Amino acid sequence: MTNEIAFEMATSSIRFGTGVTREVGLDLADWGVRRALVLTDPVVGRLRPAQVVRESLDANQIPLVLFDRVRIEPTDESFLEAISFAREADWDAIVAVGGGSTIDTAKAVNLYTTYPPSDFLDYVNPPIGKGLRVPGPLKPLIAIPTTAGTGSETTGVAIFDLSRMHAKTGIASRLLKPTLGLLDPENTRTMPPQVAASSGLDVLSHAIESYTALPFSERPRPERPSLRPAYQGSNPISDVWSLQALRMVARYLVREVEDLCDDEARANMLLASSYAGVGFGNAGVHLPHGMSYPVSGMVKGYRAAGYTVDHPLVPHGFSVILNAPSVFRYTAEAAPRRHLEAAEALGVDVSRCRQQDAGRILAERITWFMQKLNTPNGLRELGYTSTDIPALVEGTLPQHRVTKLAPRPFGNEELGRLFEEAMVAW
Repeated sequence: MTNEIAFEMATSSIRFGTGVTREVGLDLADWGVRRALVLTDPVVGRLRPAQVVRESLDANQIPLVLFDRVRIEPTDESFLEAISFAREADWDAIVAVGGGSTIDTAKAVNLYTTYPPSDFLDYVNPPIGKGLRVPGPLKPLIAIPTTAGTGSETTGVAIFDLSRMHAKTGIASRLLKPTLGLLDPENTRTMPPQVAASSGLDVLSHAIESYTALPFSERPRPERPSLRPAYQGSNPISDVWSLQALRMVARYLVREVEDLCDDEARANMLLASSYAGVGFGNAGVHLPHGMSYPVSGMVKGYRAAGYTVDHPLVPHGFSVILNAPSVFRYTAEAAPRRHLEAAEALGVDVSRCRQQDAGRILAERITWFMQKLNTPNGLRELGYTSTDIPALVEGTLPQHRVTKLAPRPFGNEELGRLFEEAMVAW
């Protein structure tokens, strides 16, 4: 194997400011858009952010086609429903207003209507799908997040639950990135506290995972630049964004959840989400996310407070963070300095800490945030027991896109121990 010699920085254009949602119609008009497809979910569709989008399009004489049935934590079936709707409509740009579920659905709609594959799994990450390359540019997509967590407005990744596997997987290509992300602090006023907590903990894990991911120089070099993956491993540019996101989380996350009227905290968490998105969108995430996918997909009865849904649901940020302490205790051996630096960015004084304690120190800091934000106390609180671990391991193993970025090697036995340690958080 020839090791990688380069990394590539790619992200969406981002515009931040209170009230920038009102500019969406102007942007579409400047781009010569004739008709926009607006995607949202049934809850956000009734709220002020979606209303502002409609008003802006109307004021700029941009007709719209509305799809307001996006599923929270989307599935292959919900993707296909949105894709089918979009194929029957006439539009030349997309506006996604909502959380990561909506933005990811919009990415899939854009891809599958522009370059329809012979089979849905053709574009899906291997080994679950074929991982075919996106053939070329897509239509303009403006992403307007209403949560501060996924950073999906910056990335070329679309995540969904593959129903027959009871696990998440995704599609990844730089060409999926939104053309523009509009970060408007007004839009996160509508978040219930538990949504703010879950999405904020996703920011926290995004940033730590990308900072501690396998270095880009330890990955194989592709045959040609166009084959370089979106998730390349930790690198000097992503490191800057990831560490700053952690500093912002340390300062603002608890404040935001405790008081959604704290404008400074809310605005900075929206920025932190995008900062972490730039970091992990180029470096990648690893085991906490890989392990989270079966946790979300196999849930039987748990429904999180604050989420208006008609199906069992583990919010993505919770499914990720519940695995994080056990993972970082394990991976710290491979990169203790980076694990300590992540803890330091989160507010820990590490000046007298020993490197051999790095995993414990970072895990304890993450657990402190979990306790402050009233997260479930481990996987057991979601309804899982030790008898579910083999299935959870089996659901993690195919997540090569992220698990191969883990800085320390692992196998079935190690994954089983990590899930066992995550059953009770404290």
